[in-house]
Amino acid sequence: MVVYVDADACPVKEEAERVATRHKTPLKLVSNGGLRPSRNPLVETVIVPDGPDVADMWIADRAKAGDVVVTSDMPLAAKCVEAGARVLRHDGSVLDARNIGQQLAMRDLMADLRAADPFRQGGGKGFTKADRSRFLNALENAVRQAAKEAQ
Repeated sequence: MVVYVDADACPVKEEAERVATRHKTPLKLVSNGGLRPSRNPLVETVIVPDGPDVADMWIADRAKAGDVVVTSDMPLAAKCVEAGARVLRHDGSVLDARNIGQQLAMRDLMADLRAADPFRQGGGKGFTKADRSRFLNALENAVRQAAKEAQ
């Protein structure tokens, strides 16, 4: 089992490292740069070349059943769900076969709305302490379930 974190714009890297360390599970922080490497021997910082979705493709090519992926990128989440990995968003919400289609459709709808109205302002809500707490609980549960299934 490996925990993969789509580390670009990820507010929960430290939390992911804590959970992975507690479970003695390898953690791969994947980014196209700008990350300070961790001294933790379980944490690998993977720097991929610049380019659109290069980090996502790197994770999608490696994630498999028994792994946990942390991302808010819906196309990446869909590929990882299809590969059998457990997928979490940074706010702790679980993405799986039951809801990934709806999430992809919502992503496309929002992109269309933004394209139709270039003056549309705003975006998602801010990242809260409650989101951080939900993420910690969700990651803890996902890692435990993956470890159980591996036995």
